[in-house]
Amino acid sequence: MTEKIQHHDFIEIDYTGKLTDGTVFDTTVEKVAKGSGIGNEKSKFAPLVVCVGERQVLPGLDDSLEGKEVNQKFEVNIAAENAFGKRDVKKMKIVPMSTFKEHNVQPQPGLQIDVDGEKGLVSRVSGGRVIVNFNHPLAGKEVVYEVEIKRKVTDKAEMLRTFLNSTLRIPVDKIKAEVKEDVAEIKMPIQLPEQFTNGAGKKLAELVKLKEVKFSVDKKEEKK
Repeated sequence: MTEKIQHHDFIEIDYTGKLTDGTVFDTTVEKVAKGSGIGNEKSKFAPLVVCVGERQVLPGLDDSLEGKEVNQKFEVNIAAENAFGKRDVKKMKIVPMSTFKEHNVQPQPGLQIDVDGEKGLVSRVSGGRVIVNFNHPLAGKEVVYEVEIKRKVTDKAEMLRTFLNSTLRIPVDKIKAEVKEDVAEIKMPIQLPEQFTNGAGKKLAELVKLKEVKFSVDKKEEKK
């Protein structure tokens, strides 16, 4: 009997996200990406390793993984609130025209901007005011995901690398992890705050079932 995927299992998946009209907006499959015209020459498409229940993918997609089986393919419809969220009128904000002039930017509908780290889309320009929509472009939309569970990850070093890659967006090949006698040594390409490493160490030890997780800096990568 095939083993069921459980909460906090690490699994490798391929997926394709679509709108209900069939429009592809995200995928891990290169062939699908090329056929749908998404991404560019530098884009990399590959299966994704996730820890089930840790919200490393959309909540509705994450919830659908538990109870499935390795090699299983399935499709799941996800309501807006469990995907990219409902449209929130509070995220429609007025930005003074002077803010754009300070940065030598001429606002026009459809222009994507970044205000204090928050991405938005110019919705309307009226006099000295610019209305910017900070909702996710897919907010309020039901989406459909086609998913294939390719394998269950059992190598603890791989679990550590992929979890940190998802959390910090640092390439997997820049993260070095070694596990001996239930103690992990992780070398990172950058110096991380002690507050982060303490919290992350405890979290990873719990998820990967280790006694201790230690962090250090990879001096060779840090120089690069």
